Amino acid sequence: MHVKVPPISERVRGLAHAAAPTHVSIDGSAGPARGGVDGTGRPLLLVRPGEPLHGLPAADDVVVTVDLSASRTLAGVEHPRGLLKVQGWAQAVPPADLREAAVAVAGRCPDEALFAAVEGDPAGPRLFRVDVGYVIYLTGQESGMLDAEQYLAAGPDPVHDAAERMLRHVNEAHREQLGRAVESLVGEPAPEPWLWELDRYGATVRSGLADPTLIRFPWPSPVDGPPALERALSRLLCPR
Repeated sequence: MHVKVPPISERVRGLAHAAAPTHVSIDGSAGPARGGVDGTGRPLLLVRPGEPLHGLPAADDVVVTVDLSASRTLAGVEHPRGLLKVQGWAQAVPPADLREAAVAVAGRCPDEALFAAVEGDPAGPRLFRVDVGYVIYLTGQESGMLDAEQYLAAGPDPVHDAAERMLRHVNEAHREQLGRAVESLVGEPAPEPWLWELDRYGATVRSGLADPTLIRFPWPSPVDGPPALERALSRLLCPR
């Protein structure tokens, strides 16, 4: 059977790859969070002095729940793509991994405190990593839970980074062409069209403002790399 959308574990990992922490809950109390996600999908938290996690000894861990939020900016307005709640165990990032963790955080949350965190001074800002226990996801009309094995064994779409670049380019430079293509394919007007998701299995177009509709256009077969994805997207934009 032809697969039209990525497996949910892959989609969730893709959202995590593009997400940033917004809140962290510890012992029933919640507060804002700053950080990113490492290459394996584990949340990274930048913690300042005085915040609850800061005084945790390096060898200890504590149960936390981290909210990760992924969004897409269209016409200067952020629209939610998905919310993930990652429950696991927070522990200070080992000294050997501090620089790599800081680079990952800087991609989502640029902050001068990262320089101090890399120095490893226990009295200054610190970096913590969350070992995943399970992940609750809410994306569009779908919700559910992945255990650590399902989540960590998956990965983002192999063409994720190239897809995001192509998606931004279409939304910045080819929206009129996108609108004409969608109207031709579905046989009815497609107001305010935006390319919403792009992956190896197909493309999703968001149409409408007050009550948006998501229209999925699967590829005839999954693409095997960025060049094939670019060709598939070109065929979508120029239907015959």
